[in-house]
Amino acid sequence: MLSSKQNVALASALSGLAGFVDGIGFLHLGGLFVSFMSGNSTRLGVSIAEMDWRAAFEAVGLIVVFVAGAGCGSAIMLGGGEKRRPWLLLTEAVLLAIAALCASFGLQGVAVGLLAFAMGLENSVFQLQGGAGLGLTYVTGALVKIGQLIAAALNGGPRWEWFPNLMLWASLVIGSVAGAVAYRHIGLNAVWFGAAAALLLSAVAVIMQRQTAA
Repeated sequence: MLSSKQNVALASALSGLAGFVDGIGFLHLGGLFVSFMSGNSTRLGVSIAEMDWRAAFEAVGLIVVFVAGAGCGSAIMLGGGEKRRPWLLLTEAVLLAIAALCASFGLQGVAVGLLAFAMGLENSVFQLQGGAGLGLTYVTGALVKIGQLIAAALNGGPRWEWFPNLMLWASLVIGSVAGAVAYRHIGLNAVWFGAAAALLLSAVAVIMQRQTAA
């Protein structure tokens, strides 16, 4: 799926964008995530055990909205493949822009929901026909692959096959640093930068398609 340097670069940029948005969401929500649903699932379990029903409801809401976004992204991509990638990224940019606009008008709950939906949507950028795609907003799988592929390299396998997964992880971390810093200074208005980045990446996807067609 990440068979070319261009795809690795795009995936890393999108992982960075996810980290940026999740850093904003994490600080705003005080410990919940808009892209890392494993963390929210653990928080859900703990909240149920502690009978903190408000926190449990918030976690469930984020998970449901994220799944809905992933389903919407899959519906956009299936049947069209890479040709629909720019449209998917443009949709993400519009969602992030609407989220920033909602935050400006005090509709912070709606804004957070749109962030989670957009993050679910993003995971379909590298959709496989008839199946799941590459996870871009969470990196547990990437870290597992790093360990596995390093072990394979030490046993005579491809020497650098683990590196793209390291790029995904590092990009998400760097993005989350940027998102946290931006949130500390301008709050949810930082989402406007995420919307601009998604719009730029949609243009990059168009250029990549034209280069491939040529």
